[in-house]
Amino acid sequence: MSEGRTIIDLVAQRQDRDQFRRKNWIGSFEEYLEIVRANPSVTRTAYQRLYDMILSYGVDIIESGREKKKFYRFFNDPDNDGKDAVFGLRGSLEHLVNALESAANGYGIERRVLLLHGPVGSSKSTIARLLKKGLERYSSTDEGALYTLGWVSESEPDNPDAIEWCPMNEEPLHLIPERFRADVEERLNAERSEDEPQVKITGELDPFCRFIYQQRLKKYDGDWTKVIQDVRVKRLILSEKDRIGIGTFQPKDEKNQDATELTGDINYRKIAEYGSDSDPRAFNFDGEFNIANRGLIEFVEVLKLDVAFLYDLLGASQEHRIKPKKFAQTDIDEVIVGHTNEPEYKRLQNNEFMEALRDRTVKIDIPYVTILDNEIKIYEKDYNNKTVKGKRIAPHTIEMAAMWAILTRLEEPKHAGLTRLQKLKLYNGKTLPGFTEDNIKELRDQAVNEGMVGISPRYVQDKISNALVAHPESKSINPFMVLNELETGLKHHSLINSDETKHEYRELLSVVKEEYENIVKNEVQRAIAADEDALARLCGNYIDNVKAYTQKEKVKNAFTGQYEEPDERLMRSIEEKIDIPESRKDDFRREIMNYIAALMMDGKKFDYKSNERLYKALELKLFEDQKDTIKLTSLVSNVVDADTQKKIDIVKDRLIRNYGYDEESATDVLNYVASIFARGDSKKE
Repeated sequence: MSEGRTIIDLVAQRQDRDQFRRKNWIGSFEEYLEIVRANPSVTRTAYQRLYDMILSYGVDIIESGREKKKFYRFFNDPDNDGKDAVFGLRGSLEHLVNALESAANGYGIERRVLLLHGPVGSSKSTIARLLKKGLERYSSTDEGALYTLGWVSESEPDNPDAIEWCPMNEEPLHLIPERFRADVEERLNAERSEDEPQVKITGELDPFCRFIYQQRLKKYDGDWTKVIQDVRVKRLILSEKDRIGIGTFQPKDEKNQDATELTGDINYRKIAEYGSDSDPRAFNFDGEFNIANRGLIEFVEVLKLDVAFLYDLLGASQEHRIKPKKFAQTDIDEVIVGHTNEPEYKRLQNNEFMEALRDRTVKIDIPYVTILDNEIKIYEKDYNNKTVKGKRIAPHTIEMAAMWAILTRLEEPKHAGLTRLQKLKLYNGKTLPGFTEDNIKELRDQAVNEGMVGISPRYVQDKISNALVAHPESKSINPFMVLNELETGLKHHSLINSDETKHEYRELLSVVKEEYENIVKNEVQRAIAADEDALARLCGNYIDNVKAYTQKEKVKNAFTGQYEEPDERLMRSIEEKIDIPESRKDDFRREIMNYIAALMMDGKKFDYKSNERLYKALELKLFEDQKDTIKLTSLVSNVVDADTQKKIDIVKDRLIRNYGYDEESATDVLNYVASIFARGDSKKE
């Protein structure tokens, strides 16, 4: 069998023809009524369908302090492997879904424009894209099914290809005359409780379907039952690419754009055929409002629109109607989502002529992320050791870039003695003495504009990209390569005009570099001190001396066999590493002995790793003892003896194994930390 045949067979085995038939179902109006009776959800409004779509992915309840917050799994973009996942905007997304829930229940929000407001690059477009794609997928499932109508051809009634489908994807129940709707609703909702989905028929036929309907009504001498025999109903699958139920409108040059792009335009070629420009058959109902009926329309940078377009937007939101040229007001059922950035929104607030639009919008703030872990996730989607080919990304590279971005977005803390970096760590879940959950909430409440200014993730992504290509000789990129790109780019940043702001951002880069220095120093220290046997011996020695000290006994010298006073110098050299002052040494030592005694009473053996503070003190002490024997500072010279090199290689292996470095980045970090210690040694001299 040929390779081509094998591939064709592979696809043939996996195709689902039953699903295809369900998606392409065409039937009579009577059959549709049976579908509605069995499943009223097919008649949902656009807001109800969008809200149900989001809920269908599940909801997580997350406790934050004393509050319970909802996180909607839909925004993790599970269908697309997280490509458009939105991180760190739980509050904003909850606000958005609350607005959709209100609109779905008919509480008034359905008559508003949902305005996503925030700085450039804050995920506004991503959220809109997620909603559009989510609706597309949902409409193709059995749970999200919806239907529309068409008219059989009078000349070819049995030809399915000759059916004239509704250009605005109408709900077929609109065919039921107004005076009969209450009775029809009652029959369709019979035996259903108020908590179950209900059928409610609202809205009228669009001009095209209304024209055909009236023609057929005349043809059949007013017999409605014969009219609906000419009706066909089909399953509707929403698609932005096919312009079915999903529309997108964005501002263009004023000379090349008019309102017909929203509400449709006359088809001049058909005027000769039908004799009038007010005949709906000579009109293209293909404006963005028309084709988005039953689904969602996105307005990109909505506040940049000309005033003429905004009038159409007002009617569409408040009245659920649009005004095509030469035709009466036409009903629509669609979610209207717009997004804008801060300068345009301020212009709206200052423009008294825009008061009507302000009154018809629900503003949902979409700020920048202010939690470090979430910002890291944004960059790791695109830059990781799987997606980046030919280069490795050294540990902390993404973290340091994200840290700087967050720092530019945070307001200076009003709390005395708290730095911006400490504030970042508090937001990221780190605990600091004297700060509770309530204190952190207070910090957030005080910073009204936090997250609405600062560096965009796009800028950071661009500079990470630059760093990846700017060093072709390197097998990996490190934090300094990216931080240098970030700093260099500030000179020409198009959105930062203030020299004061640029200076502030450079100062924050210095803060990040200092933090990185502390992180890698700690990692190298731990790698050097990661000798389990040596740590165990040091711990045993310390515990023996502490036990003798607290019980006022002497310690037996292992070498001389003589009993000596506890080694105060050894004990203090360990305790000072974790800032235990002389005045508190007795308390700390008793605390350690009580801890060991409590373990023994429970039948457990003491392990120094189980006491975090003691573990850290032992590591730092061992590092200090071994630093000189390893001669780390000799790395900055060109001469390293074989014994020292062997010890350095052991440390390097630990960095690779325990901290995710590769050969090149581990060598770079060791050299960097060595230079720090070399500077420290020269200062001491």
